Amino acid sequence: MADNLTNTAENLMLDWINGVGTPTRPTTPLKVALVTVNGTDTTAGTEATGGSYARQNLAVAAAVGGATSNSADLSFTGMPAATVVGVEVWDSAGGPVRLWYGPLSVPRTVDAGDELRLTAGSLTLSLA
Repeated sequence: MADNLTNTAENLMLDWINGVGTPTRPTTPLKVALVTVNGTDTTAGTEATGGSYARQNLAVAAAVGGATSNSADLSFTGMPAATVVGVEVWDSAGGPVRLWYGPLSVPRTVDAGDELRLTAGSLTLSLA
């Protein structure tokens, strides 16, 4: 998800890099959500709902060359029947903050009860 930071995340990063104010670090663990309609810089997508679907914790390795990726598989079990077109990364604050968003390279259609797995290394996060 290159260059798919939300405006909120971009502002937090710019304030931190430039030493402006005291930007709040996102509350961990970060969570990956699956969406059936992609969001934008300012608007969240339409998150999958139903079945046993739940956001999954995101574990990442240290960034190298301006990028990082999920260091473990993300397994969404008991999915509702849906076509998943993208992912979003949220923090775990009481009022969660959306940080990243982006489309899947290929939408995935799942039947009710299916598992959708994003294998380790398949979700790349970068700033460029």
